[in-house]
Amino acid sequence: MIRDDKKRNYTPAGYQALLDELEEQKAKQEQNKKDISTARSFGDLSENSEYDEAKNEQGRIAARIAELEDMIAHAVVIDESQVDASVVGVGSFVRVRIEETGKVKQYHIVGSFESDPLNGQISDVSPIGSALMGNSANAVVEVTLPSGKVQHITILEVSR
Repeated sequence: MIRDDKKRNYTPAGYQALLDELEEQKAKQEQNKKDISTARSFGDLSENSEYDEAKNEQGRIAARIAELEDMIAHAVVIDESQVDASVVGVGSFVRVRIEETGKVKQYHIVGSFESDPLNGQISDVSPIGSALMGNSANAVVEVTLPSGKVQHITILEVSR
């Protein structure tokens, strides 16, 4: 997949989530304009906390919209029809066994902005995700964790 500083891989669902959040932020922006107008009508702006808060919110919303638009502009959506389902890639579900502990885990490999490790969604650029990328069932990969500890992981199953 793409390894450029700006380009980021997304599953179709992850990309749709970006579009949905952008739409939500733009709706918030419209409401914020009304809030600013209402707060302005309260009088003296130098002592108007409602106005100050609405203006601060305006900045936060504008910053998030800019960030989302940049993410969307540099998104690479993985086309599932062009992917070998037997090889680990963005969008794959991977069942693995940690050899040192014998624990079996399932991961969903996602783009870096979609990751949610507590729910089994790991990034394609995380230590485990990048070690699994490009491998298929029965492969054993070695992963150096951020702690420096080395794990050996056997890929039991790859699916989409």
